[in-house]
Amino acid sequence: MKPTLCCTTLFTLALLLTTSLQAHPSHTHDDEPQQLAQADRPFNNQRSTNRPPRHMEPVELPEPIISITIEGDTRVIRANGLPNHQTGDFPNNGNPNAIRPQNHEFRLPLNPTISDEPTSARPQFGVALNGVIFDAGTAEFWTPTRDRAFGGRSPWNYEALTGGINLGLDQNNAHVQPTGKYHYHGIPTGLIQTIAGEQDTHRVMHLGWALDGFPIYGPWGYDDPMVPNSELRQLKSSYQLKQGHRPASPQGPGGPYDGTFGLDFEYVPNLGDLDECNGRFGVTPEFPNGTYYYVITQDFPSIPRMWRGQPPRRSPRGFGPPR
Repeated sequence: MKPTLCCTTLFTLALLLTTSLQAHPSHTHDDEPQQLAQADRPFNNQRSTNRPPRHMEPVELPEPIISITIEGDTRVIRANGLPNHQTGDFPNNGNPNAIRPQNHEFRLPLNPTISDEPTSARPQFGVALNGVIFDAGTAEFWTPTRDRAFGGRSPWNYEALTGGINLGLDQNNAHVQPTGKYHYHGIPTGLIQTIAGEQDTHRVMHLGWALDGFPIYGPWGYDDPMVPNSELRQLKSSYQLKQGHRPASPQGPGGPYDGTFGLDFEYVPNLGDLDECNGRFGVTPEFPNGTYYYVITQDFPSIPRMWRGQPPRRSPRGFGPPR
């Protein structure tokens, strides 16, 4: 069965021509606080209990479905959240969950505007052109009573990509929530390869849309953001590791700032190519007159943690499996 498709650009059409997907097993955590009731139990070396997480069974998956349409002043994205590329094996040692179809619907402003101040973006930052979610941050936190707790009860949020904990990420920097939602935490390697096809992946590449309506690119960009024939290079964020040590318990987990937690990093204006939202103004193939756009970078924060535009007034509908 071919993927159902109704998109506004030939670019997205090309993305979805190669949609081979295998059912794979998955991982042990949940990034959405509203889903934490059953997932809020320790595992690995957590202190409270030695009970192992319950593994989901893999199932045969349908084909990916993605629809991107314009309705008045709104860009509407509907998808079943299944990637159009190979994934890792789920469940795995870091993740007990298996991929399941979702019921995503996002309504984004067609002409987004810049807000006076950035807004924190979590857990979902945006949606890829294939309908897979970009998640900002994780649901795992250090607290004074538990080395690894779920649900945001502390500012010490574990990072998905720096190796502080095993979240069962696959080769696409993605894993699966207890709802079966496959989602990206970093550069979506399989998506990039699918978009590029036989072409070089080292180019300015549109990957998706942030929930405030601005486009997402990465990781390559023009050296001069306003000159499309300037040199291409991987864009760098303006964040760096802090110096010294974290506060000890109960104020913090102690130890050196090594990237285990989001608070291990600090924003330094003009250190890299991007602002505190991991974005910049510039021209792109899809926006030759220029736009503000976000960049998914190799270095922290990878998936941006703040929206530059007006965030959604309420959570988009349909995070879970179809009912």
